[in-house]
Amino acid sequence: MAARSEVLRLYRSLLRESINFNNYNYRLYAIRKVRDCFREHKNETDPERIKSFITKGQQNLESLKRQTLLNNIYGTSKLVIES
Repeated sequence: MAARSEVLRLYRSLLRESINFNNYNYRLYAIRKVRDCFREHKNETDPERIKSFITKGQQNLESLKRQTLLNNIYGTSKLVIES
């Protein structure tokens, strides 16, 4: 059960960080990518594969944090769809 709570925590963290993109297209892409990846592997039962997915997810979270920071520093004007 520890893996389940860790996976859920990682999922929530990735979604929260994805929402931080200023750019509409980046934000929606990141959210969609996180959801799709987790749905793709939701029935995984092998503990070793789950552990490797968690490690990769944590690396992706760190990368996502850097990307959102850069996106917010060098942001663009809002799109019409965002108004």
